[in-house]
Amino acid sequence: MAILGLSVETAFAQTAPAPQRPAQPAVKPKPAAPAATAPTSATPAPSTQGLASARTTGGDDVIARVGEANISAEELRAYVGALGPREQAALAKDPALLSQAVRMLLANRLVLQEVIAKKWDQLPKVAAQLDRVRENAVVEIYLQSVSTPPESFPSEDEVQKVYDANRGALLVPRQFHLAQIFVAAAEGDKAADDKAKKAIEAIQAKLKAPGADFGTIAQADSDSKGGGDLGWVAENQIRPEIKAQVQGLARNTISEPVRLDDGWHIIKLIDTKAAYTRTLPEVRDQLVQQMRSERATALRRAYLAELLKQNPPILNELALSGLLDNSRK
Repeated sequence: MAILGLSVETAFAQTAPAPQRPAQPAVKPKPAAPAATAPTSATPAPSTQGLASARTTGGDDVIARVGEANISAEELRAYVGALGPREQAALAKDPALLSQAVRMLLANRLVLQEVIAKKWDQLPKVAAQLDRVRENAVVEIYLQSVSTPPESFPSEDEVQKVYDANRGALLVPRQFHLAQIFVAAAEGDKAADDKAKKAIEAIQAKLKAPGADFGTIAQADSDSKGGGDLGWVAENQIRPEIKAQVQGLARNTISEPVRLDDGWHIIKLIDTKAAYTRTLPEVRDQLVQQMRSERATALRRAYLAELLKQNPPILNELALSGLLDNSRK
């Protein structure tokens, strides 16, 4: 089933184990999604002097202050609560992001103080814009209130049915822990290719010597970084030319040199993980979130449709068409 316009494959792919990105394009992992949306500017931290015992008039602890502006613990809890699940998870993983968010809030307070001091918000053009913003915000908040699914949704049976119907989308492909030795050589440059081929043949001879260490040779004699370790890479993210070599290797064995468009590669298979289907406990939280989002969207559409049915709109199509024609001139 589609969830919020995304295929289930897309929805669940976001939780798949992320392989490390190789230094060269022998394998091409999917880019990771951005970790958080909190600001990252290096704004100087506000002084904490005098905040240890500070409280607002309501008795709440003051978390930060700049000028006459305070940020209370309650305000910060509300800010975090309004973030999406991904942003909240990022904050939990990296508490430093919360400090950056507080600085952003304090900067906003300073701007607001300046706006009020200059009475900028009272300018007719600005006031009209603010009215539209407020109207849209009130409508959005109200629609959220009438389209929020009940706490009991989805039931365990409903979650199980959706899980069973989408098991194919929950398959984690086979993964390989790979290392590579890479010698760069652009296509079409015969001299560079001949030089690279001699280098890769010399490396291949070193690898066959007793006690040869793949990582040491990769670091010293090739263009690979970090000893050539590529980490775990999903089968469907490996270039076909490399995949054909990897599938024929035993653990801790090395491939023949492979020529790609960027140069020569020698691949070592360190280990393999078999494909598996993620279990319901692994994906339950995300599945519930997606199901609730989809239900909320359906409830919103139904509410608006019923509202328009009870209050049929009347449009002056001729005037509307003329308005569009004028805007194009």
